[in-house]
Amino acid sequence: MEKQVLITGSSRGIGKASALYLAKNGYNIVLHCNKNMEKALEVQKEIETYGVNARILQFNVKDREECRKILTEDIEKNGIYYGVVLNAGIARDNVFPAMEDNEWDDVIGTNLGGFYNVLKPIVMPMIQNRVKGRIIAMSSISGLSGNRGQVNYSASKAGIIGAVKALSLELAKRGITVNCIAPGVIETDMIKDLPVDEMKKLIPMKRAGKPEEVASLVNYLMSEDSSYITGQVISVNGGLYL
Repeated sequence: MEKQVLITGSSRGIGKASALYLAKNGYNIVLHCNKNMEKALEVQKEIETYGVNARILQFNVKDREECRKILTEDIEKNGIYYGVVLNAGIARDNVFPAMEDNEWDDVIGTNLGGFYNVLKPIVMPMIQNRVKGRIIAMSSISGLSGNRGQVNYSASKAGIIGAVKALSLELAKRGITVNCIAPGVIETDMIKDLPVDEMKKLIPMKRAGKPEEVASLVNYLMSEDSSYITGQVISVNGGLYL
């Protein structure tokens, strides 16, 4: 059986790097984007050069009904996923006293709500089809340690950690692993407006990480070799603890 993996937010950054890394290792990829279809199409073409299949789903992870409809239809048409990488997320940084209601709601609804909205239509089909699959969710160093100006983001990423730990207990007897990756400062669009040079001084390795360094961990956790690892939070941060 060919293994297909859904990766949300896979048109750029860590999601794109993970899609390409998994494609190189023989997985068929189900790409996802919300708005940037052009970028997703570019990733699809690149993936197909590795001799595997790729298709694109377009939906907003914050929209529960849209997630349910599109994911259910895709599973019915193309079969259940072996793996899911919950990577889609946003940041709306602001100090808490000045934070707007929509900055809180959008981040919690996308990052934490997206965990529920995407997985809910997928998990039962995985169980029913006896797929000993892999679920990987992207948290953040901010979810482990907190960060100034990111009360909303830190809350959403800490919530993902709790959700992963609980879901891993529920699915362990099914042979489905559920793990969490907590990246630190990684060279993506998410950090383009941050004082990266100042942040590097706080990182013991004195550099930002590369998306591929996170993707390699995604590949390992997706593999058969990781079948006894579940409920874990693994940091990729160069030794940084905020």
